Amino acid sequence: MLKTLMAQIKEYRGASIATPICMTIEVLMETIIPFLMASIIDNGVDKGDLHHIYMVGGAMFLIAVIGLLGGLGGGHFGAKASAGFAKNLREAMFRNIQTFSFANIDRFSTAGLVTRLTTDVTNLQNAYQMILRMCTRAPLSMICAMIMSYVICPRLANIYLLAVLILGTILMLLMMKTHRYFSQVFEKYDELNASVQENVSGIRVVKAYVRENYEKERFTKASKNVYSMFVKAEKLISLNAPIMQFTVYACILLISWIGAKLVVQSSLTTGDLMSMLTYSMNILMNLMMLSMVFVMITMSAASGRRVAEVIEEQSTLTNPTQPDYEVPDGSIRFEHVSFDYHGDREHPILKDVDLTIHAGETIGIIGGTGSSKSSLVNLISRLYDVTDGAVFVGGKDVRSYDLDTLRNEVAVVLQKNVLFSGTILENLRWGDENASEEACKRACRLACADEFIERMPQKYETYLEQGGSNLSGGQKQRLCIARALLKQPKILILDDSTSAVDTATDAKIRQAFAQEIPGTTKLIIAQRISSVQEADRIIVMEDGRIQGFDTHERLLETNEIYRDIYESQTKGSGDFDEKAGEH
Repeated sequence: MLKTLMAQIKEYRGASIATPICMTIEVLMETIIPFLMASIIDNGVDKGDLHHIYMVGGAMFLIAVIGLLGGLGGGHFGAKASAGFAKNLREAMFRNIQTFSFANIDRFSTAGLVTRLTTDVTNLQNAYQMILRMCTRAPLSMICAMIMSYVICPRLANIYLLAVLILGTILMLLMMKTHRYFSQVFEKYDELNASVQENVSGIRVVKAYVRENYEKERFTKASKNVYSMFVKAEKLISLNAPIMQFTVYACILLISWIGAKLVVQSSLTTGDLMSMLTYSMNILMNLMMLSMVFVMITMSAASGRRVAEVIEEQSTLTNPTQPDYEVPDGSIRFEHVSFDYHGDREHPILKDVDLTIHAGETIGIIGGTGSSKSSLVNLISRLYDVTDGAVFVGGKDVRSYDLDTLRNEVAVVLQKNVLFSGTILENLRWGDENASEEACKRACRLACADEFIERMPQKYETYLEQGGSNLSGGQKQRLCIARALLKQPKILILDDSTSAVDTATDAKIRQAFAQEIPGTTKLIIAQRISSVQEADRIIVMEDGRIQGFDTHERLLETNEIYRDIYESQTKGSGDFDEKAGEH
C-alpha cells in the first residue's frame, strides 16, 4: 500500500524534501532561543549588563526571523506537496478506472468510488501534510529540547523522559483501538453516498411513487451508522486530550517545585529554570501535536488502503503481447462458449453456445428475461472474457485484438442509454470526435433522430442535461443509435435499444439500416417479434442456451418457443416471458 501511495508523489518530491528541511531550520532556531534567554537573565539582568542584553537580544531577534522564514517555507512547500499528492492520487485512480473491464467495475460501487476520490483522498492529503510538517517538527523539537534539558539539568530532564514514555504508550494503545473503527466508518460513508446518489438520480421515480418518507428513513439510517462509528472512534480519541493536559501540568508542577529547591540550593540558576520550563512546554506541546498526527494517520490508514485498492486493481481484460490492429470483416463465430460473471464453471449463465454469423447479416435475438441475451453480445466486443470456449470476430479470436481496435469496429448500444451534459452534437461525436456536422446529421437520419432534433429551437446545438433528462426515452435511444453509427462499425449491436420507440419508427430504423449500411453485421436484441422478424436469421434463447437459429418462417414451423412468443404477441394469448419461460 505505502509503495503504491508514495509513487504518486512524483513531481512533488522536491517540495516534499524542502518541507522537512524548512521545519528542521525552524526547530533548531526555536531550540536556541530559550538557551539565549537564560543567558540574558543570568548574565544580563542579574549582573546589570545592558550590552550583553542588547547583543544576545539582537541574536535572538535574528534567530527568530530565520525560524519564522523556516516555518513559512515549511507551510508553503507542505501545502504544495500535499495538494499535489492528492491531485496525483485522484488522477491515478481515475485513469485506472478508465481501464477497468465490466468485471472490475462490478467489484466497486459507484458511490464507493466517489468516496475514495473525494473523502479518502482529502484524508490522505491532510495526513501527508501533517507528516511532512509535524512528523518532522514534533519529534525533532522534542529531541533537541530533551538534549538541551539534559545539558542544563539531568535530574529535571528525567521528568520529561518519563512523561514521554507514559504518553507514548497510551497513544499507541489508543491508535490500535481506533484504527478498527475508522476502517469501518468509510464503508458506512459508501452506504451514505449510495443512498444520496440513488435518490438524486431517481428523484422522478421517488416522487411518482410518493416514496419521499421511505428515502428519508433510508438516508437517516445510513447517516446514523456513520455517526455511530465516528462517536465510538472519537470517544477513544477524546481520552487523549485530558491525559495529555494532566501530564503537561503535572510536569510543570514537578519541575517548578524541584527546580525552585535547586535554585535555593544554588544548584540551578534562575535563567536555567526558566529555560527548563520553556523546554518542558516545548516537549509536551510537541508531544500533543504528535498525538494529533497519529490520530490523523490512523484515520488516513483506512483511506490509504481503499485508495491503493483502486490504483492497484488490474483490469481483467488486457491486450495480448502482439495484438492485431485490423478487423477484416464483421463475421462472428461462437465456439463452444460458456460464461459466468464470476468465472463459475459449474453454473455458467451461457452454456456451450455454438453459432456462426456471416458478415453483413442482420440477426435478431429474442428470448425471455434472464435468458442471457445481453451476456451473449457483451462477449463480442470483449466487455467480458469467456469462461470457456472462444469468440471469433473477422475470423480471429477477440482476445488477439487490440482492445481499442476491436471496440471501434463493434458498436454497442446498451440497454441503459447514457447521454452526457453538453450539446447534441457533442454527444454524437462520442462516436467519432472528428465527425462533420453533415455526418452527424446523416447518422441521425438513419436513426430517425432528425425528426425531433429539427423541431428543437437550437437543433443540433440544443443543450442536454446530465443523462439526457430533458429528452424522452425514445429520443435518447435514437440519439444513442446515431452515436454508434458514427463509428462506422463492422458490427452494430442494438441491445433492446428500440424498446421505447414506436413500432412505425422502429420499422423505419430497420429499413434505413438495410438500405444504408448493408455491409455492417447487425445484431438486434428485442422483446417484440416485429422488431426481428425481417432479420436474415433469428436466435432464440432460453436459460443461457440457443434453442433455435433460423429464419422467421422456419422458426414458426420448427420452434415451439418462438411460435408461442409470436402467438402471444400477435393474438394476445398471454405474457411474453410467461410463455417463453414454460419451455
